[in-house]
Amino acid sequence: MAHNQKIGPVDSNNLPINALGIYDDPAFGKTTAHFATQLSLSSIAPTIGANAVIDSVYLSVPYFSTLKTTNSDGSHVYELDSIYGGQSPIKLSIYESGYYMRDLDPATSFQESQKYFTDQNVVFDNAKLGTRLNNSSNPSQNDLFFFDSKEIVQKTTATDGKVTTTRSVPAMRLKLSDSFFRDKILNASSDKLVSNEAFKNYFRGLYFKVETVSGSAGSMAMMNFKSGKIIISYTEDQVSNNVTTRVPKTIELNLTGNSVSLLDQSNLNASYINAVTNPNSSLGDANLYLKGGEGSMAVIDLFKTPGELDLIRSRGWLINEANLIFHIDATKMASSTEPNRVYLYDLTHNKPVVDYYLDATNSSDAKKSKYVFSGLINKEAVTNGRGQTYKIRITNQIRNLVKHADSTNVKLGLVVTENISESSFVKLRNANSFSAKIVKASVMNPLGTILYGTHPSIPEDKRLKLQIYYTKPN
Repeated sequence: MAHNQKIGPVDSNNLPINALGIYDDPAFGKTTAHFATQLSLSSIAPTIGANAVIDSVYLSVPYFSTLKTTNSDGSHVYELDSIYGGQSPIKLSIYESGYYMRDLDPATSFQESQKYFTDQNVVFDNAKLGTRLNNSSNPSQNDLFFFDSKEIVQKTTATDGKVTTTRSVPAMRLKLSDSFFRDKILNASSDKLVSNEAFKNYFRGLYFKVETVSGSAGSMAMMNFKSGKIIISYTEDQVSNNVTTRVPKTIELNLTGNSVSLLDQSNLNASYINAVTNPNSSLGDANLYLKGGEGSMAVIDLFKTPGELDLIRSRGWLINEANLIFHIDATKMASSTEPNRVYLYDLTHNKPVVDYYLDATNSSDAKKSKYVFSGLINKEAVTNGRGQTYKIRITNQIRNLVKHADSTNVKLGLVVTENISESSFVKLRNANSFSAKIVKASVMNPLGTILYGTHPSIPEDKRLKLQIYYTKPN
């Protein structure tokens, strides 16, 4: 038996991957993903010389991309990964954050890390300072921002007139306010830059605010902000043998420190809301709605029929293989982007099932590792085919239940996942009747899928199945 469970706001600080942008999913609703992060000095206590003048300030965060071709002129063509909505524009505004993100929670006696939750966007929005920093007159830098797959090309001219061209992978590359960073960094007193602890209290970070552009559905990207940086390029006086010359210098700020993914949910699909607010925990739900972020999951009870497990034990079956097979409701998912993977875990104890631990298979594509345990989407055998099923191997989970009468028949949780290697858990703002935690990798994934459940109204060939291959004893 399987039924739906709402997740709600969840701890999203210091995720390795964060969503940014807008994704409107007809099956679930619209998600607007904002982001906030602290900054750190790449080199503490920088020495800033006399008459320092900023030449430029650029923020750069690489996208996930794949090199497709290299042209004869040395240019490259890339394809972006983990982009939803293509190049539909969004309004992107970056502000100085006035909200101090503590490392530790003072309310706990064990010095636990401070939790920041997906529903705190209003807090960070109200704490933003000044005007937006990405204030270029080019609208693609702000009011009509889009995730551009073009490589970054930079040309520099040396004093002898020689031009050097540098190419790098596609990235969010935004020009930021020269005057702000002149005042905030170059003109800062030395005690503000003496350590990163002092710096983070002085410059509390950046807040990335996302808004809808009229006539645009918007787009969303999964991003590793920890790999981002701000480069402040400036010149200053340098005196040698009583001769003053202007020399170029740089200061690098890294997008590291505490961060939080901030999610606004709107225009939620009525069927989705009804399913997660009125689950059928006796017969199971007709559809199982799995949604990442602060969305929803499925709760699965194996062998809920009284005596079913005892009967298998009494027959002495030798379990060769066992799988859970989930069929996708293709009609309800027809206009939605499908997640590539779902993840099954021990909901009773908030830990992976034994089959996850025992699967050591790896792949050149990290997202396909543990492919025996799986949960990977199975698609139609055509170009751009739609998803049909997800299959998860639970052979050892079933073996242990059958072999050991004292084994606990735990409840299982099913969620979407962004990273199969990330099996840790984060805190729910409001615990439900099953758990106070959820899988971190589910929070990182903005997508959702609708599966057929276990309600008797579902045709037998589409219903969730526990498939067992066994050998009868002689």
